[in-house]
Amino acid sequence: MSTLPHENGLEDANNRSFWMPGNYQCTVKRTEDAFQACNDIVACFQERARVERQYAQQLSEWSTKWKPIVDSSPLYGSLLKAWQCFLSSTDRLASLHSSICRSLVSEDGDRIRTWQKETFHKKIFGGFKESHDFEMGFARAQKPWAKRLKKLEKAKAAFHKASRKEHAAREREIHAQGNPDVAIEKQRKSQEERELAQAETEKVRARYVKVLEEVTRYAPRYMEEMESIFDQSQEEERKRISFLKQAFLSIHRHLDVTNNESVKSVYNELHNTLMAISEGEDLRWWKNTHGPGMPTDWPKFQEWTPDKKHKKGKKQVERMEREAMIGGVRVRALYDYTGQETDELSFKAGDEFLKIEDEDDQGWCRGLLDGGKEGLYPANYVEVV
Repeated sequence: MSTLPHENGLEDANNRSFWMPGNYQCTVKRTEDAFQACNDIVACFQERARVERQYAQQLSEWSTKWKPIVDSSPLYGSLLKAWQCFLSSTDRLASLHSSICRSLVSEDGDRIRTWQKETFHKKIFGGFKESHDFEMGFARAQKPWAKRLKKLEKAKAAFHKASRKEHAAREREIHAQGNPDVAIEKQRKSQEERELAQAETEKVRARYVKVLEEVTRYAPRYMEEMESIFDQSQEEERKRISFLKQAFLSIHRHLDVTNNESVKSVYNELHNTLMAISEGEDLRWWKNTHGPGMPTDWPKFQEWTPDKKHKKGKKQVERMEREAMIGGVRVRALYDYTGQETDELSFKAGDEFLKIEDEDDQGWCRGLLDGGKEGLYPANYVEVV
């Protein structure tokens, strides 16, 4: 009894074998499965592209929301620059993920679609030319083999039927001979039946053996033809696997931000900005801008001098006309100031220039020097002329 599961398993395996009639269908169907797999791959990574786009949008929205809050923060100096760098880095990352979205759709998706169109050729009445060609090739190779198998199965069935009859006749003969109540005539008749059944069995056995030999002789040719068609199918599948491998590698290259030079640049710049936070520089700036380091005009004795009237020269008239066009207020510097940033003005005590924007929350005004340079300056360093 313990051998039955093994025998049944072996029989099931033989029934599923590629060599059995009709079992090549899964190989033929592989073409249609590959076409559907391409559709699934494109749909899968189009959905990933939407995730990348939504992430980029969320990053941009976050940066836009916090930028004015950060810019108006009470933080200053290198600490403020570090906070602002988080937002500028986020803008660059949002741009990167937008480009990933575009690459997944327009580059990777289009490449797979184009290859799919060139590789799979649909027939008018459904299916693909490639799978139809394999179907016909396998069917032609298997047709004579299937006929021989059918003939062999018929011969085997006839032999097994004759063997069962012979076995039954032998059982009856043994029963009759061992029973003294059975008449001699009946015993002789049972012996004749067994001999006839035995002769029939030998005859059918010889036919079965002959058909089996014929099938065995044809098997190498059948295997050669089937393997030839199968190898063609394998070559087509090899090309599909090779292409999809390259497609997956391309998708990986677009998604792998760890090796993206622009991402490395973003985080290196952010790291350098954070490392550049200096309490000494920030405290020094505060001291010079809002503390004891600020210059002042200490009281001193001043002689009275009468005001002199000057005629307005040509340059002064041009300057006044230009200031009238821009709009603003003439101011005079009370102290020397050297701009610490590229967008700040530098001037000496007594210099006059135009204030074109009023003081902001942090105590800075925007001015325009007579030479044409525009920039920021501390509001408490000047007075209105």
